[in-house]
Amino acid sequence: MTGSVSDGTLRLEEVHRFPNLPVRVRGRLRWDVLGLFAGVLEGIRQAAQAGPVASIGVDGWAVDYALLDSDGEMLGNPLHYRDGRTHKAAARVQATVSASELYARTGIQFLPFNTIYQLASAAEAVQLGSASTLLLVPDLVAYWLTGNIAIERTNASTTQLLDARTGQWAVDLMERLGIPSRIFPALVEPGSRRGKLSLDIVADVGLPDAVPVVTVGSHDTASAVVAVPARGRNFAYIATGTWSLVGVELAAPLLSEASREANFTNEVGVDGTVRYLRNVMGLWVLQECLRRWRKAGLDVDFEDALHRAAEVTSLAAVVDVDDPALMAPGDMPERIGELCLRTGQTPPTSPVETIRCILDSLALAHRAAVADAARLSGLEVETVHVVGGGARNALLCQLTADACGLAVEAGPVEAAALGNVLVQARAAGFIQGGLDEMRAVGRASEIIRRYEPRGDQRVWSAAAARIRKTAP
Repeated sequence: MTGSVSDGTLRLEEVHRFPNLPVRVRGRLRWDVLGLFAGVLEGIRQAAQAGPVASIGVDGWAVDYALLDSDGEMLGNPLHYRDGRTHKAAARVQATVSASELYARTGIQFLPFNTIYQLASAAEAVQLGSASTLLLVPDLVAYWLTGNIAIERTNASTTQLLDARTGQWAVDLMERLGIPSRIFPALVEPGSRRGKLSLDIVADVGLPDAVPVVTVGSHDTASAVVAVPARGRNFAYIATGTWSLVGVELAAPLLSEASREANFTNEVGVDGTVRYLRNVMGLWVLQECLRRWRKAGLDVDFEDALHRAAEVTSLAAVVDVDDPALMAPGDMPERIGELCLRTGQTPPTSPVETIRCILDSLALAHRAAVADAARLSGLEVETVHVVGGGARNALLCQLTADACGLAVEAGPVEAAALGNVLVQARAAGFIQGGLDEMRAVGRASEIIRRYEPRGDQRVWSAAAARIRKTAP
């Protein structure tokens, strides 16, 4: 994506889109990071052809990492967080550091694929013992672009190895768990300069000189939250995509036992903020259903099916979208049906009914997370901002407004890219000020659609109770 700033507005343009497909090798699911880097270079090449490039910023997903040897060479393609190798790691970690102590130190919610559990599961691996450096995936790309090694702070917080109070690596925690602290490089802040594009890449992509690479909120959700077009602080956000990241923005972490039990996370945001949120299994469930139907030869036109799903009886069947059964790739429609039977409900019988079940269920999960975030933080939420891919799904946005009993403002769709560019633009001096000023530019640049809540909240409460009920 390229972004250009002019007269208080910012225009995004997609210049190159390429697939990100994991590869299963000898029973392990891995990221094709070399293929991704080739796509990055082609994107920079096309951006250079479109006009002058002032700077480059890299954001991506959390928790996954690459290991480098003492020469800076990568030791194998990174494993995918959905690989499943961490199933037993949590118990091993918590035998040494209790869940309560771990949360009080790091403020990060339990997810079985967090970096801490990935590293614990690899503690005896030859590769880890041979490593000199660990880089999270966006930092790996930045390293290949510049030759400079560092880890950006917003993404570092997702590892569950950063001290929530000091903002530094929890070295003693690493040592207790047998994780080598020596492999963790220095931390850098969003808005700082990572370095310049290396000369070999400059020549390869056709740029006239070494463009600076600016550190942004390299966790894509951190960048997306920068782009939330909010006024003031009384808002919740839902960054939608494969996951739904549902929460509020705070000035300091909440490390209480009640917060841990509610499975809320305190991830670092841009400008020292805290992204107090819960990970909800998002549109992944729907995406996997679509893949399964296509594999089975069913011609499901998603836009048409979505339109027809709006006419299906609401809340006919709902499931817990965060059930572990929905985590891994596979036959998602069948798993949804099994979850319905387990809770005494009639499973959906068609793709359209399944889509409505997923969207109703996702709206219920949004409702619970927004309510818990408000209750635990004491923040009076007035508006829910839906950003990311789900912002273009009108049915999901309306159902979320109905479920939460709050107005939903949807957009921008490309929130992570917008937030990335806003931080770069501020670093270059095109925007003055903090988050409010950056959000004002984003707000002036995007069309935001508003959805008012409809119906009776009691029907959503009753549906939520059905999820928790076990069939006789």
